[in-house]
Amino acid sequence: MTHDTDQTHGAQPAEPTDAEKIFQHQDAVAPEAEDHADPAAPADDAAQKLEQEAAEFKEKWLRAEAENQNLRTRAKRDVDDARQYAVQKFARDVVEAAENLRRALHNLPAAQEGEDSVLTKMREGIESTERSFISILERHGVKCDDPQGKVFDANLHQAMAEQPSPDHTPGTVMQAWTPTWTLHGRLLKPAMVVVAKAPE
Repeated sequence: MTHDTDQTHGAQPAEPTDAEKIFQHQDAVAPEAEDHADPAAPADDAAQKLEQEAAEFKEKWLRAEAENQNLRTRAKRDVDDARQYAVQKFARDVVEAAENLRRALHNLPAAQEGEDSVLTKMREGIESTERSFISILERHGVKCDDPQGKVFDANLHQAMAEQPSPDHTPGTVMQAWTPTWTLHGRLLKPAMVVVAKAPE
């Protein structure tokens, strides 16, 4: 009785090699990796978009804060200016009284020995009143300056006349009829002056 000897019949399949195992593992893992890669990309895009929006909001907030600070500074300056210069018109009228006191002293006869005691007391009284008055004005920011002998300044002086003078440099104030008055450094009333010019 003849038996066919088929070596492949009932033979066990050969074990896969190590390389085949690696390739089989990669094939099995690849689809899973692809399944997890798809949601990650939109998440990254969303995060970048949120970061960009946050940066834009921060920039807008910083600009708004800077603008508010400028507004607060400007408002404070306006309030300070209003407080300092609200009395400007009143102060201008008050310095007229100070100038009248000075005119009264100039109209008195020069002090001399043996003069009437009434005249002496009158002069001393007016001088004392003027000093006290000027001191009160200075405490409130009103100051006077005698420009005589100084260079003419159109911002502080009003030229009433020009006179040739060999004793004065051209352009200097050779005579001041009234002083320069300022309020907290701002011109309140210009000085009325006579300016020297070169002799003809």
